[in-house]
Amino acid sequence: MRKILVLLSLLLLAVWPAAAQEVTLVKPVVDVGKTAYQQPVTAIFEFQVKGNGKVSISDVRPDCSCTVVEYTRGEVDEKFQIRMTYDARQLGHFNKQAAVVTSASDKPVYITMKGVVLEEVQNFSGTYPVTMGNLLLDKDNLEFDDINKGSVLVQEIHLMNNGSSMCQPNLMHLPSYLQATTTPEQMAPGKEGKIIVTLNSADLRDYGLTQSSVYLAENPGDKVSPDHEIPLSAVLLPAFTDLTEAQKLEAPKLQLSKDSIDVAFEGKSKKSDVIEITNGGQSDLTISSLQMFTGGLQISLNKRKLHPGEMAKLKVTVFRDDIKKVRTRPRILMISNDPDKSKVTININVKE
Repeated sequence: MRKILVLLSLLLLAVWPAAAQEVTLVKPVVDVGKTAYQQPVTAIFEFQVKGNGKVSISDVRPDCSCTVVEYTRGEVDEKFQIRMTYDARQLGHFNKQAAVVTSASDKPVYITMKGVVLEEVQNFSGTYPVTMGNLLLDKDNLEFDDINKGSVLVQEIHLMNNGSSMCQPNLMHLPSYLQATTTPEQMAPGKEGKIIVTLNSADLRDYGLTQSSVYLAENPGDKVSPDHEIPLSAVLLPAFTDLTEAQKLEAPKLQLSKDSIDVAFEGKSKKSDVIEITNGGQSDLTISSLQMFTGGLQISLNKRKLHPGEMAKLKVTVFRDDIKKVRTRPRILMISNDPDKSKVTININVKE
C-alpha cells in the first residue's frame, strides 16, 4: 500500500503543471507631459515576471505607425523594459497604446503613453543652483507660510536631467498632508520637468510650525540619501475671522523691541541677544508656540502669558559652528493670540 501511495505521488508531481507565469506592469500608463511639435518623446514601461519557468515576448503591437517600440525579443529576465516612442507629428493631446504578447498568457498586456504636443514648449526661465546626483534643481527646500485652516497650497520644484540616461524623478517619504506629481513622469537626458507639491492644510494637526523632510529620487526604488534631502516647513495660523470690532479693541497687542537679530561672532563660538516682548493691549497675551526653523539656535522665554502692560524677555543664543551647517534661513517663529500679529517671524542675520 505504501509503495502505491509513493507511486501515485510521483505520478502527480510529474503531471502537475508548474506554477503559472504572470507578467505584470509596474505602471500601465505613463504621462510624458509636454513635447514640442516633431520632437519625438519616449516612455519606458517596467515589467515584472512572477512564477516558475521562462517567459518570452512574441510580439509588441502599437496601435498606429506613429509609435515605435523597442524590446528584447525572445526570453526575458524577471524584470524587463519596453520603450515606446511617439513621433509627435500632430498637435494636441495624444493617447497611444501597444499590446504586449508574451508566452505567459493568451491575452496581451496593454501599455499606454499619453501627453500633449505643443507648437512651442516654454522652458523654465530660471536657474538650477542645486545639484542632487544627476538632477539639477531650482530649490532645495519647501516653505509654506501663512496657511489658513482649510486652504490648499501648491509649490513647484523645477528640475533638469543632467545625466546620460532616462530617469523618473519622484519625492519619497511624503507626510500625510503632502502630495507630489512629477511632469513629465520620465525625463530624457538634458530635458526639463517639474514636481508639483500640494499641501492640504486640513491634515495639519497643530497651529504654528510643522517641519519634515522629503527625499528626491532619480528613479522609483532608489534608497533614501541625506544628500537628496529637501527640508520642508509649514506655518498654520490660528483663525480670528469671527472677531467683532469690540473684541478687536479689547484684544492683546504683541510689541517687540526688535524683529531681527544681527550676529557677528568676532572670534567667539556663540553670541546671545535679548528681545523684549510687551503686551500693549487690553487683555492677556498668550504666546502659544515658540519654534525654530533651523538648528544652530537656542531660545528661552521667561513667561508665555502676559497681562496688559507686562513684559517678557526672549533670549536667543546663536552657535557659530552649527549655524554654518543650516541650509535654510535661520528664523524663530512665534504664534500668539494677538489677531493682528498671530504670527511673528524673527530673522537671525549672521555676518561673516
